Order: sequence, then C-alpha cells, then structure tokens
Amino acid sequence: MKIDWMRGCATALVTPFRKDGSVDDAVFQKLVERQIKGGVKLLVPCGTTGESATMDEAERLHVIRMTVEVAKRLKAHVIAGTGSNNTAATIDFTRRAREAGADCALVVAPYYNKPTQEGMFAHFSEIAKSVREMPIMLYNVPSRTSSNISAETTLRLAEKFDNIVATKEASGNFSQIMEIIRRRPKNFRVFSGDDMTTVPLISLGADGLVSVCANEIPKETSKMVEHALNGSFHFARKIHYKILPLMEANFIEASPAPCKFVMKEMGLCEENIRLPLVPVGSDSRVRLRSILKEMGK
Repeated sequence: MKIDWMRGCATALVTPFRKDGSVDDAVFQKLVERQIKGGVKLLVPCGTTGESATMDEAERLHVIRMTVEVAKRLKAHVIAGTGSNNTAATIDFTRRAREAGADCALVVAPYYNKPTQEGMFAHFSEIAKSVREMPIMLYNVPSRTSSNISAETTLRLAEKFDNIVATKEASGNFSQIMEIIRRRPKNFRVFSGDDMTTVPLISLGADGLVSVCANEIPKETSKMVEHALNGSFHFARKIHYKILPLMEANFIEASPAPCKFVMKEMGLCEENIRLPLVPVGSDSRVRLRSILKEMGK
C-alpha cells in the first residue's frame, strides 16, 4: 500500500477521564480539535499514552469513533491502537477499528508472552493476512513489552505484506532503527517513538514522530518535525532544545502521569488517571511547574 499521508507529527492522544473514571467525551473532542488546529494531522488514539491497557473494548472503540469524527471534519488521519498480546483478539479489534473509520492500525508487539522472533513474525503475519484492507503500523516498545521486534523481523514483515506500511520505533536502539531505514522496501515508513530522538532519526531518513509532547504543545512539536523533514535542521534543533526539558520530564514517572499533570496545569483536562498508575508525586510536580514557567506556558 502507498500511504502518502503517513508523514510528519502524530500525537499519541491522552484519554481524559472524569473523577468517576469515565471517559470525558467533550474534553476529548476539544483536545483532538486542538491538535489539528496546532498543525498535527495524524492522530493516535488508544495507545500507551491513552491508557488503553485499562480501557475495555467498548471504551476504546468509542474513543476511536470520536477521533474519526473530528478527524474527518478537520481533514486529519487516524492511526488507532488495536494491538494486544492475544493475536485473535487483535485481529477482531483491528477489524472493528477499520469499521469505525480508522485509517491505519497501530499494533504493539505482544507483551507479557515474550514470543521469539518467529512468534513475532507469525503474530503480525496472521494479523496482516486477516485484515488485508487495513494498513498496519508496527509498534516496537521493549521498555513496555519486555520483548523487541528485531530489524530482521520488521524487514521480513515489510517485504512480505503490502499492508504492513510502517513502524513506530521506540526501542532507542539507533543501530536497529538505521538498519530498518537502510533496508526497508519502498514506501515503508519509519516513525520515531520517542520525542527526544526525532530530529536525529529524521536526519537519518525517518519519516516522522508519534509524540507524547504534542499533547501539551502541538504547535511547537509539529513545527519541529516539519522543519526536520524539510531539511531545516537549524530551526528544528532550536525547537528541540527549547522543548527538551519537557520531553524528558514527561517520563520522570510512568507516562502519561506527568503529561496529564502538565495538561491540568495548562487548563486542558483533569489529571485523573486509572489505576495501577497514579498521579505524579510532589517532587515531580515542582519540577514540571518549573519547566512550564521557563517555557512561558
């Protein structure tokens, strides 16, 4: 599949919750609108940052539908998180996301099971064969899954299946990511899965970013990516170093807790998080407030 629109800054959307734990639909829709108006054209609901691990299937589908509704109205694209550590369940939910209007599925490496590379290949192969009409972005995040999708496995999947069109690489392993970029088939896209590695990875040939930081500062983050993709690295670096403290601080505790605190301080949403995650501690609050003050937010 040729996916011309899959380039640039994508936001791994937070899911705003009310105090009773329910999804706050009105706030979520406003946040999605803010992203698009801030220059983000790729929206990623129900990923790690969206706390999908603590949402049931009906909630995830509802969030995807809301994202699609706003995206269609404001001309953006939706890459919906559909992955799990259960191959059959992932296939079923990916089909549902497609029916809901998502443009692509973000499918995380199976967590907890710790499959071999052959197991990884079989898992993603089965999904790709079962949902042929749905473009698929692999999601490699070893810090969360306890397993790594190797460069060789990524490339095998990219070569064999036309609908495996991209990877979100959050391994932090530059050698592995460069190997994927060097040997990837035509039209296969590589996205940075870490805000901090975006500019260097784009300089090496990557196609964009799936961002946490864009939840808080979509204009700055999308502009940084745009400058890098246009080869204007002087301007990209200026933004990178300006927002670097926030990019780092978003992970001083388990994400998305720091991000949600910052968004609360900015008046964007409540800080409510689902267990087993909890709001950030007092020391982190002091640091995050200081960073916001330095940035003039």
